[in-house]
Amino acid sequence: MSSKVSLGDFDPKVGLERGASKMKEAFWYLLKVCFFLSALPYPSSLKVFILRKLGAKIGQNVIIKPRVNIHFPWKLEIGDHVWIGEEVFLLNFEVLKIGNNVCISQRSFLCGGNHDYRVPSMPYRNGPITLEDGCWVGACCFVGPGVTIGKETVVTVGSIVVADLEEKKVVSKFPGNTTKARWK
Repeated sequence: MSSKVSLGDFDPKVGLERGASKMKEAFWYLLKVCFFLSALPYPSSLKVFILRKLGAKIGQNVIIKPRVNIHFPWKLEIGDHVWIGEEVFLLNFEVLKIGNNVCISQRSFLCGGNHDYRVPSMPYRNGPITLEDGCWVGACCFVGPGVTIGKETVVTVGSIVVADLEEKKVVSKFPGNTTKARWK
């Protein structure tokens, strides 16, 4: 009897370009635990300084609240006047572009990582995420890989976004009313 999933055949080296040396990644994890995952309200300017030193491209007046989990700073681009709320998780296996005047509310999960469930070894199927200027991702939202959220679009609280969203919309996406996923 064959299994739909064969994780013993999964190869973590296939389909994921980490983008940095193991030493740099280990150093980042230490900094992340101390300054980003902490509940202590370290100044955003310190966090931005650390991210820039590790390769992130970050504009002016960026607020990063406590307990924000950023996976790879060297694959992160943030514009001006951006707010990233408490406990936001940026799983950016691919480039994550956040435009100007963007708000990502608390506990939202931007997930650029995925696996191909159609193949038993579950290889990576990651994708970039883009949040265009002026958009707002409400609290506790999920944004999947390969998604672009258009200019000035609001994604309401608790939404699940697995396909591109047009600009200048207010969108609620929940199981049962979600748009067709980019990857079937």
